[in-house]
Amino acid sequence: MLHGYIPPHRFLPYLSWTEIDQLPDRENTVIVLPCGAIEQHGPHLPCSVDSVIASGVMGEALRRLPAAVRAFALPPITYGKSEEHLHFPGTVTLTGTTLLATATEIGESVYRAGFRKLLLANGHGGQPQVLEMAARELRLRHGDFVVVPHGVSRLPSAASKQVSEQEKKLAMHAGHSETALMLALAPETVHMERAAANFPPPFPIKLLSPDGRPACAWTARDFGPSGVIGDPTSATREQGQEILDTLADSWVQALTELYQLRWLVREEPTWERGHQTGFIQRTPDAAAAA
Repeated sequence: MLHGYIPPHRFLPYLSWTEIDQLPDRENTVIVLPCGAIEQHGPHLPCSVDSVIASGVMGEALRRLPAAVRAFALPPITYGKSEEHLHFPGTVTLTGTTLLATATEIGESVYRAGFRKLLLANGHGGQPQVLEMAARELRLRHGDFVVVPHGVSRLPSAASKQVSEQEKKLAMHAGHSETALMLALAPETVHMERAAANFPPPFPIKLLSPDGRPACAWTARDFGPSGVIGDPTSATREQGQEILDTLADSWVQALTELYQLRWLVREEPTWERGHQTGFIQRTPDAAAAA
């Protein structure tokens, strides 16, 4: 079914438009948009990793969420900005411009339906800046819209205690944590017999990169032919379930607090699109006169 990992009772498209129109407390109801990607993740993982993890983690969180906390999920954005992996077959990428427009236009639809809180739950490390730009654009347009772009795996979880120091410093793609989570969420797609470690050389300028991660732009093929940047070899399903459980619990807390949040409301409109060069300011009085 269309809802995938999302509990059916938390899946907004399963409601009719009249049911959505009659929802109570829409201005505080949290709408969750999982944002993933379809891109290579080495020989041992499927290309759907980022979309599976974004939807799987948020689905588990919504399943555990108390009924009193109003939140619904939309179908995920399954294609992302993945140009750093385009040299590998199976990678399907959007441009940053297309992803920015997609996230922004979905956000406009959410706002138009009467919702005022949107979580962009990102599962792909190559696109947080684009989603941050979409969130800022929506805030500029709507002073009562709270849009939160945040990485799905960036809340407290058991992942950090499971991995080596080298993994913590240098792993970026298809390593231990992603492999473990996929063993928990979609074990039939994982081929551990193909798993192999591969790390980039530490970046030599410590002032620019204290932990050794690349401080310059990179593509996945810069670090070898496998597409892996990390060590997936010791990952287990049990570890993945522990990560999933702890991440989901963290998101239950975050979603609850986002539902309860009463953020700044700006008089409308303060800014509107000007010419192609940017924004022009309007005062409330000027807006009313217009």
